[in-house]
Amino acid sequence: MADETLEELRAIRKLLEPKPAPPPPPAPKGLMNEFKAFIKNYKVMGLAVAFILGLYLGALTQSLVKDILMPLIGLAIPGMSDLATLAVPVGNQIFGVGNFLVAVITFIIVAFVIFILVKITKRFGIE
Repeated sequence: MADETLEELRAIRKLLEPKPAPPPPPAPKGLMNEFKAFIKNYKVMGLAVAFILGLYLGALTQSLVKDILMPLIGLAIPGMSDLATLAVPVGNQIFGVGNFLVAVITFIIVAFVIFILVKITKRFGIE
């Protein structure tokens, strides 16, 4: 009885031993195969799509700020037609404060949109 139990325990131990990891697949040979592996492993297409979308999101946001928000702010401030044209002369130098404000507002909007996108993707488990 003890020998049967001991043999059964040995069989269970053998079944529970981890199997060795399979060897990694061989490296692709040939320039085209290496290029395909590079595209797949580093998710280059996703990166390219994100870059292009980010580029156009920036252009869209810049247009929103320059063409819509700045004239609205200019209407709210008496005597100013467009906040983007605001310039402060100091001596013989002119500081384009309006262009800087356009860049700051554009950055804030883009950063907020990216923040919202990250929150949404985390909620759906996409990272």
